[in-house]
Amino acid sequence: MAVNDPTADHPTPEWWRHGVVYQVYVRSFADSDGDGVGDLPGITSRLPYLRELGVDALWITPFYTSPQHDHGYDVADYRDVDPRFGTLSDADELVRTAHDLGLRVVVDLVPNHTSEEHEWFRAALAAGPGSPERARYLFRDSPADRPGEPPNNWRSVFGGPAWTRTPDPSTGSGGPGQWYLHLFDSSQPDLDWRHPEVGEMFVDVLRFWLDRGVDGFRVDVAHGLVKEESLRDQVVGEDEEPGSGAPVDEDHSMVERTLRDEPMWDQPEVHDVYRRWHQVLAEYPGDRMMVAEAWTQTPESMARFVRPDEMQQSFNFAWLLAPWSARAFADVVTGTLAAVAPVGASPTWVLSNHDVVRHATRYGGGPVGRARARAATLAMLALPGSSYLYQGEELGLEQVDVAPEHRQDPAWLRTRDTDRPDTGRDGCRVPIPWSGEAPPYGFGPGSGQPWLPQPAGWGPLTVEAQAADPDSTLAFYRSALLARRSFATTAGDEVEMLDLGEDVLAFRRGPVTVVVNCGAAPVPLPAGELLLASSPVLTDLPPDTGVWLATG
Repeated sequence: MAVNDPTADHPTPEWWRHGVVYQVYVRSFADSDGDGVGDLPGITSRLPYLRELGVDALWITPFYTSPQHDHGYDVADYRDVDPRFGTLSDADELVRTAHDLGLRVVVDLVPNHTSEEHEWFRAALAAGPGSPERARYLFRDSPADRPGEPPNNWRSVFGGPAWTRTPDPSTGSGGPGQWYLHLFDSSQPDLDWRHPEVGEMFVDVLRFWLDRGVDGFRVDVAHGLVKEESLRDQVVGEDEEPGSGAPVDEDHSMVERTLRDEPMWDQPEVHDVYRRWHQVLAEYPGDRMMVAEAWTQTPESMARFVRPDEMQQSFNFAWLLAPWSARAFADVVTGTLAAVAPVGASPTWVLSNHDVVRHATRYGGGPVGRARARAATLAMLALPGSSYLYQGEELGLEQVDVAPEHRQDPAWLRTRDTDRPDTGRDGCRVPIPWSGEAPPYGFGPGSGQPWLPQPAGWGPLTVEAQAADPDSTLAFYRSALLARRSFATTAGDEVEMLDLGEDVLAFRRGPVTVVVNCGAAPVPLPAGELLLASSPVLTDLPPDTGVWLATG
């Protein structure tokens, strides 16, 4: 087939069912103009690297017009490109180039909230209480029995209250007026998805980008959008920290927490939105798709987002949240497959993204953490369904300890002066290294540090250095992704779990048997031809190592 046919490497028409998608955090992937911030032309220049890596698609985080209070997840104009990242012509060129290389392009959509600088919200502030402009958002008065207090007890995912009070535009003195809801930063007012104009606007946004050739959408906070209509108080249990959304513990990673009572999340009406969007995508050729970022309480609730008439995929965060444990990994595999089977959906697997600590660090850091990360990746890539990779994991990058004076994440900024500050997400967002021995490591044409400082000592981790080393993590990823193509779409969706000991994750899928040693001692390998190993293997399987064996 021709090289510009995006289906050239996909025997099945639904490319996303077994594809590998590479997440590009636009600010930190590649800088074309030397301002220290990644951009769309930078991504375009590096697309041949992604093709050589062996992925099927790239997902790009928001590049729309935005004041960047939450680095693009506060959108002021959904139909334009922020000048920091380029132009609409640059976006069109990126899509064309990707398709010429056989790569699909998935873009981020942020429908739960807008920026405070969106024209709708500016109009709402100017119009005042009771106006049609305010009806597009969730403005409310203080309760009659609690004058001066927020409308309810909801808390922001980023810390602090989920309500901000606005001045009353009807008074010349600018006295206190209504409150508006923001489940994230105060610069991100939540939309009221019960208002018909909101739904109409986002259908137009979908069509705008579909007409420009994008292949799909990653839907941010897909479980949000519709809130319980009463906006009642949230019931907080005795073992739960008020407002954080999680049982009290010492884990302050930036993974959204959930309380048992959730009037702001996963309401039944949200699925009506995705049924409508499904119909819009069906009008376009080429198997366009949606993948939900839906933090739900159970695998079953996650599966509701991928019923046949809704989204094509939903992120499965269970593995990302699991510790380094054979039993925990096995539970994730069996639980995920059981959840998606009744709705005929394709499972997804992910170990890192722009919101969490990189998995090499979560698994212990250093040589041990990197070895475990490669072993877990090998297991993930062998499973049926799609795998999502986060930029830099193919280089073995770990979490960076960003100095407080350089941190920019609103989760850090909103909680830094509290007794339990959030560590924030800057550490997984540091720009990736391409070449050289010192910052910016080829990230852009400039000579100084990029928007988040890169650490010293990254020279051996650059793409340039690892491309010349057959034992590097980059070489391992390239080999694994190439080998995966030989069975990913033909091995079927059945997974047989094998019992090789409590510290060993083992399963068979079609002709491939996967074994990962999560214990502290070597274990015997079952019979089979060694196809690929995450670390050197002689006879027994060493600790923190995974293998693929040909056994079919």
